Amino acid sequence: MGSDNQDHRLLYKVAKAYYEDNLTQQQIGGRFGLSRVKISRMLSRAKQSRIVQISITPPLSSNVDLERKIESKYGLKEAVIITPTRYETDTVVSELGLAGAQYLLRCLQGSEVIAISWGNTLLAVVDALPAENLPRVRVVQIIGGLGELEAKFHGAELTRRMAQTIGARPRLLHAPGIVKKQNVRNALVNDPQVSGTLKLAASADIALVGIGAFHADSTLSNTRILTKTQTQALDKSGATGDIALRFFDENGDKVKTAIDSRIVGLGIDAIKKIPRVIGVAGGKNKTEVIRAAIRGKLINVLITDEQVAISLLKDE
Repeated sequence: MGSDNQDHRLLYKVAKAYYEDNLTQQQIGGRFGLSRVKISRMLSRAKQSRIVQISITPPLSSNVDLERKIESKYGLKEAVIITPTRYETDTVVSELGLAGAQYLLRCLQGSEVIAISWGNTLLAVVDALPAENLPRVRVVQIIGGLGELEAKFHGAELTRRMAQTIGARPRLLHAPGIVKKQNVRNALVNDPQVSGTLKLAASADIALVGIGAFHADSTLSNTRILTKTQTQALDKSGATGDIALRFFDENGDKVKTAIDSRIVGLGIDAIKKIPRVIGVAGGKNKTEVIRAAIRGKLINVLITDEQVAISLLKDE
């Protein structure tokens, strides 16, 4: 019997002991009179010679391969792609909210700072969160109040409700998101309480943000936060969308606006520095603004729907 055949038989036995009998490399070495280092090398050779062929089976009804393609194309840390039960706005938003809630909880070890913006999709995330007890986690508002204070998607309300649901500590930004004059904004951001909140938001471990599309049916338009003149100016500037009212163009580059100097909230550069920025957005009318946000590296985690994901993979 040739030495090659003997070697092949031993590789096979070592592989069976490791992968099927679940023995440690140390135990296998003791059994066959070999060192652990040699066993490790033999396992590598077993893969190279295809004695061992590992197959990874994706879960049923999942978009894992689609997620990996999106991650690879755009350099994202992670993509989570849902296939909604119906492609209707309310259904897509609700099911994105559930996916966002599950993802957020998966990221928490118990002592993180979560910065949150505002909007209907983030409301769906907060609505989907289960009760938890995370007293060392802090939830901080990323931008001052936008829209009516009692609105469910108001940043302060989302911050308060998220913290209450997961048993965390809230940190509210006691200021409007947009003020009338720059000197008013300067006075507010120099207030110790406001500046302290913004500093905490900038140091967050995780940011949870919506991605606003700049069109007539957007939440931003429906809330009439901006005047007609401001909207027209943004349109002329090439604004495609916004994150926390910081506008960007089709390449994800910052668009300078007249309202920048009157916003009480984190700038886009500060948001980008947060280690994990989770963008939750979906629906056909969001495809291009999502593409812009990931082009500009404004987010590094994307939670969206299958139709948007397929569009994002098409040649630009």
